[in-house]
Amino acid sequence: MQRERVWDEAVRVVRGDVHGLVPVRDDLLRRWSEPHRGYHDLRHLDEVVTAAAELREDALGSDEEWAEAVLAAWFHDAVYDVANATDNERLSADLAREALSPHGVVATALDTVTALVESSAHHDVTQSTGPHAVFHDADLWILSAPEDRFDEYCADVRREYASVPEDAYAQGRSAILAPFLERPSVYRTARARRDWETAARTNLSRELRRLR
Repeated sequence: MQRERVWDEAVRVVRGDVHGLVPVRDDLLRRWSEPHRGYHDLRHLDEVVTAAAELREDALGSDEEWAEAVLAAWFHDAVYDVANATDNERLSADLAREALSPHGVVATALDTVTALVESSAHHDVTQSTGPHAVFHDADLWILSAPEDRFDEYCADVRREYASVPEDAYAQGRSAILAPFLERPSVYRTARARRDWETAARTNLSRELRRLR
């Protein structure tokens, strides 16, 4: 799917000014193309939007919810600073509000988009339907990717943190990944649990063994 077309469709649904938001879209494309990004790049954006599209029919109740999930995908890693990683989600949410609010995006949609972006800091979502559940699962689709793509993802994340010593990286990365296996389910929507859960648990277990 063409990312620019999906952006325009989402903006129209939330009654934003498509033409006025072209510079915002172009700024986001520039951000997603920054050279320091290994995994968190345009390919990741495309994968999140594609995964959300897979879940749309089963887990979203309206075009408005779809638009909110799409806009959250575009903004959720817009600020990506490895040296200050704990603040990226808040800053990305702030960017979304500042960029969208002057261009006619309705307040309820804007609030949902910024909440979705901030939720990506912890991936702690309880809903099983709606934009929160779909965005959560789409952002984590990569955990269930085919083995070669998952391994590429792991290597790309390591490249982003190339300055971190091996032992420290292994400890920190394990602390991020292991809790997903401790949950009853990695995913929240019924479709993702059915289609992605087994592969995600296999991939996560394999990567945690490597990190050990």
